[in-house]
Amino acid sequence: MKEPKERIQKWLAARGHGSRREIEGWIRAGRLKVNGKPAEIGQPVSGHERFSLDGRPLHVSPEQKTPRKILMYHKPPGEICTRHDPEGRPSVFDRLPKIRQGRWVSVGRLDLNTAGLLLFTNDGTLAHRLMHPSAEIPREYWVRVAGDVNENTLEALRHGIELDDGFARFDDIMPLQALHEDDSQYNRYFSVTLKEGRNREVRRLWEAVGCQVSRLKRIRFGNVALPKDLAQGRYRLLTPGETNALLEPIRPKKGPARTPGPR
Repeated sequence: MKEPKERIQKWLAARGHGSRREIEGWIRAGRLKVNGKPAEIGQPVSGHERFSLDGRPLHVSPEQKTPRKILMYHKPPGEICTRHDPEGRPSVFDRLPKIRQGRWVSVGRLDLNTAGLLLFTNDGTLAHRLMHPSAEIPREYWVRVAGDVNENTLEALRHGIELDDGFARFDDIMPLQALHEDDSQYNRYFSVTLKEGRNREVRRLWEAVGCQVSRLKRIRFGNVALPKDLAQGRYRLLTPGETNALLEPIRPKKGPARTPGPR
């Protein structure tokens, strides 16, 4: 009987060694090897092979993947979303709890100066599904902008703008009250929602209409909102209710019930 095999990026992702996209990046860069030879994208593996990353053994159990964990983190400004930085800047991964097997995989990223909700999981396959554009999971941000904002500006942002990497728009945009009276003379506050996570997309949309973002915070990812009592730099595991709400958009849709025909 042949050993069941699975594509290498999916197999490693399911055991918490990165998202599928991240693992594919390792393969393209020649960083990942299987039994001493460079790995190939889509290569079938059973888990009994010898894996190495950057010349170091990658310890992976061929057994069933570890139980899924998902946590939320309140990212402060000034932290990067990569594990290592040549400039020595703090990383969001520095504060996360250690896990025995695999590692934390971020569900998307926030740029250096953006604060707010970040989700992490030890299931790389799940991270891939949540980040994939086909899932169309909404992300909501609070944004402070400086510049001339009128109804034509808002209409342009709702209708869409051609950016360097393609067409983009806000699915929803609503004005918010300024935090301080004096601040309203120079800045405007908005809640904006979009269904993708391209690099600096929120900032680039506002810049395209002549406005500058001076503060940006993600407050919701899908059906999971950033709790008011979760301070910056703190994390906690999702509750079962939050987990179910997060997974709802990517669950298989049930077709209409079939009516039994005459016998």
